[in-house]
Amino acid sequence: MSAETKSPLRKRRLRTVSWRVRVALSALCLIAGSTIWITNSYLTDRFTLNTRNRAELRLALYSGNLQSELRRNAIVPQLLARDPELIRALEDSDFTQSTARLISFVEEIGAASLVLLDDDGRTVAATDRNRLGESHRQDAVFVDALRSNATVFTAQPRESAGYSFAYSRRLEEQNQVLGVIVVEVDLAKFERAWAGISDAVLVADSQGTIILATEPRWRGLTEGEALARQPASGAIERAIQATSDWTALPADAYLQGEAVMRKEARIPFRGWHIASFTSYTSVRERVNSVLALEIMGFAILLALAFYFSSRKNALRMALFQRESASLRALNQRLQREIAERERMQLSLEVAEQSLAQSSKLAALGEMSAAVSHELNQPLAAMKTYLAGARLLVRRNRPEEALSSFKRIDDLIERMGAITKQLKSYARKGGEDFAPVEMGDALASALSMMEPQLRQRQVKIERIIPDDSVRVMGDRVRIEQVMINLLRNAMDATKGVDEPEIEVLLAAGETATLTVRDNGAGIENLDDLFEPFYTTKQPGDGVGLGLAISSGIVNDLGGRLTARNGQGGGAVFEVQLPILSGEIEAAE
Repeated sequence: MSAETKSPLRKRRLRTVSWRVRVALSALCLIAGSTIWITNSYLTDRFTLNTRNRAELRLALYSGNLQSELRRNAIVPQLLARDPELIRALEDSDFTQSTARLISFVEEIGAASLVLLDDDGRTVAATDRNRLGESHRQDAVFVDALRSNATVFTAQPRESAGYSFAYSRRLEEQNQVLGVIVVEVDLAKFERAWAGISDAVLVADSQGTIILATEPRWRGLTEGEALARQPASGAIERAIQATSDWTALPADAYLQGEAVMRKEARIPFRGWHIASFTSYTSVRERVNSVLALEIMGFAILLALAFYFSSRKNALRMALFQRESASLRALNQRLQREIAERERMQLSLEVAEQSLAQSSKLAALGEMSAAVSHELNQPLAAMKTYLAGARLLVRRNRPEEALSSFKRIDDLIERMGAITKQLKSYARKGGEDFAPVEMGDALASALSMMEPQLRQRQVKIERIIPDDSVRVMGDRVRIEQVMINLLRNAMDATKGVDEPEIEVLLAAGETATLTVRDNGAGIENLDDLFEPFYTTKQPGDGVGLGLAISSGIVNDLGGRLTARNGQGGGAVFEVQLPILSGEIEAAE
């Protein structure tokens, strides 16, 4: 075959190869564009849905915290309105001890402050002594409480900044109004907690007026007015912003010119609702990072295609090498950006964990009242043991004195366990319930009560099974219930010549602890577990022991009951779910 014949054939082959290369490159570009478009649509919907779900979860958490704080303080005015000491002070106009009593209550209740007003609206007692003498005759917190027979909630703007939230209820005796008790609720702490998040959050009342917000300028406005204060700078900037949001769904609103996602939830309290505004920035970054990887992959494939199609051409080879170097630099830059965005995502998760911990700390004040109530018993026992040890040392009986010091050491360890419980509650993550041996807990409680029982010469009869009786719970709180029941039984036998207390521990379908005394019995079983109900003399107790014990047993899934014995005396019975081998293995 001649050179003239080979030349047209070679040209036809070159044209065929060039046509195939063009088709392959066109197909590769079409596949790349379709893949990027589908990936963008799918990931945008998915990441936007995840962001909305997280926003809804955070709204549920914020709403639950607000509702919990409001409910926790709603019952307080009703309880304080029945306090005999406050009623007597208003009747006699003697308020010398009222402020001290309110201060003792606020530490146990955990409210922001307590204020007692007389029938003329004048502050006669308050946890903040600087407020004594203030007049609230024209305030809604006083006027609404006088007009209503129930507890009244008011939210009114302060002169300085923000809103003041308070529950109030009138105190009356024989249908005569004596005054008003006011319990102020600190909801501003939620604004301080929200200050550390990236979302904008607002809470509005039933009229649509914003009463809580991460933006102080929003308070007192409607949501429309608040958003109007931070619009996009102009129509052109908003159009540019909308163009930059091509990787996200249509925006719900604009804050400072940036598209945001709006989520709203109802708060089951007086028609309140809460709303949050979340930026689409995280969605854009996550979608763009994946798209960058895809673009990089298709760019590498395209470069390889050019490489194989132009490997015989030195000029194309040099061009390809330059493009490859540029792509490698782009790859490194994209990898650095991806690593930085992963670190930002990790920081967001840490912030969400810190936010969950803040809801736990909100209940710390409620727990501290019960802990301080429990520490009084070990302190009293330590005082008794110290007095006995001092007497034994004077009588040259050091061994018996060492025994008293050993008991004091045990009491100190118990107090450390109580404070450890408080610290562990405040620590991130918390601690779950653990198996508790009821026999050991009962022995520890009796050991703590031994000085008082020995001083009163109370006969203790214990019936404990040989096999262990175990429950799932908190040992310190279970011992607190036992000590409260033993102390009540000991107080009930003060007027008995031969006081006796019988303690029975049994195991069946439930773990049952029975405490029986030979005292005078119980006169009013209906109000026995009500707060502030007590049959003791003034100064001997405020009527919180059985109410706290009942709450502890209910938290552990059991129940606390009381009845009068057939032969006289009172019988208290604690029933807790027993811990079997199968349940413990599952735990």
